[in-house]
Amino acid sequence: MAQWTPQLPKPLTPIQGYGLAVVAVGAACGLALLMGRLHFDGMQVPLFLFAAAVTSWYAGTGASLVALVLCCLSFDYFFVQPLYTLDITRHDLPYFISFAAFALLVSWFASVRRRVEQDLLQSRDELIREVAERKRREEEIRTLNEELAKRGTDLEAINKELEAFAYSISHDLRAPLRHMSGFAQLLQKNAASVLNDKGQRYLGMILESAKRMGNLIDDLLAFSRIGRTETHKKMVSLDQLVQEAVSEVRQETEGREIVWKVGALPVLYGDGSMLRLALVNLISNAAKFTRTRPKAEIEIGCAEQKADSVVVFVRDNGVGFNMKYVNKLFGVFQRLHPPEAFEGTGIGLATVQRIVHRHGGRIWAEGLEDKGATFYFSLSKSKGA
Repeated sequence: MAQWTPQLPKPLTPIQGYGLAVVAVGAACGLALLMGRLHFDGMQVPLFLFAAAVTSWYAGTGASLVALVLCCLSFDYFFVQPLYTLDITRHDLPYFISFAAFALLVSWFASVRRRVEQDLLQSRDELIREVAERKRREEEIRTLNEELAKRGTDLEAINKELEAFAYSISHDLRAPLRHMSGFAQLLQKNAASVLNDKGQRYLGMILESAKRMGNLIDDLLAFSRIGRTETHKKMVSLDQLVQEAVSEVRQETEGREIVWKVGALPVLYGDGSMLRLALVNLISNAAKFTRTRPKAEIEIGCAEQKADSVVVFVRDNGVGFNMKYVNKLFGVFQRLHPPEAFEGTGIGLATVQRIVHRHGGRIWAEGLEDKGATFYFSLSKSKGA
């Protein structure tokens, strides 16, 4: 069933309003005279009050005042002694004043009531519009959320397919790579006497390429596992993780002069093994790209520390990079230096970025060519951060 909606009468024009005042008072006066002829006394006052109230309700303040004046004049002329004059005796003056005051009160009450109901209806209309607008926005938000959820599901499926593809390809490449490397080693061992220097160099290049491809597969598998492995977060000492990472890198840099500067680092909430891998990759990069320096300097510390987060940096005085290519640093297989100058697969920094993102942080870098580089990453210090 359709719901009934209350509506106020439409406001009249000034001419219509004043006409209503005259007609209403005239009708009230005629009825009052008719009632007097039929000996129904005491009906004059209610009829005139009703005419004043109707005029005030439909025609507004101006017409209401006209109706009030007409009511007073008609009442005085037809029903107050002496009749058919506008004279008022001293005896009838209180009665006439009471009638005028009561008529004024009724007109004022009707006017106020109309204004209040107009405000209420206007508020109701505004509320209806606001509710409709809110429902429209909620519908838009719901549609956007559904679309976002669908895209998120699609993206998750694509990522899983890519990770499965990378994992499968990496495993499938291992068998032919082992055959290639094994047979090249056998050939180098058994046919070394019959091979000239060029042949020996070719075999060396084959073995070196096989080794590099093996490292590339290992890094690709590690990168793929980072996306699939469930994180086991707890409160871990970042200072201890840095010490372990530095010790591991020192074993690979024996014989080099490296000045290590490690500042105080806090305890934070995260996966210890993943964070250790990220630190090893960053510190190994710093050690690798300072190889051309007679005295390498590697600094690890806190750039910023708040109640719920910390920004850690790894700084070196190595070859640096051009900031124009900073967006390529964290891409898979992206390299800013030729492999002949610095070995690597181009997956290490991408792995670090994935680890930091899985911890809800972000990573960025600053550097200058031949003036070193600094890598920053932010992490949460507490579980509820």
